[in-house]
Amino acid sequence: MSEKPVIEPRRKGRSGTQTMLIPSRRMVADKLEAAPAGRVSDLGELRKALAAAVGADTCCPVTVQRHLVALAEDDAAPVWRVVDAARPFARRLAGGPERLRQRLAAERG
Repeated sequence: MSEKPVIEPRRKGRSGTQTMLIPSRRMVADKLEAAPAGRVSDLGELRKALAAAVGADTCCPVTVQRHLVALAEDDAAPVWRVVDAARPFARRLAGGPERLRQRLAAERG
């Protein structure tokens, strides 16, 4: 990654803290490109991988979702590789669940 990641401390529990990665759109797109083609990977695992890559404890789920919506709108990355078309979040993406299903089927051949 050529960009410097944003990692912020945040409270966890009564006395603990954790570090949370605020990923850039490029970081999310890179992980989507690296996801296996033709199958839906776990979105939670994508966030864990993003956090682990920079040494953070967790990754901001809201920021990741915002980037997924923008990437789907621009058709800039294969969001269908991590968004299950059967989940409600799929309706927020450009083309909705049907487009996700079509793109995944096209990758499967």
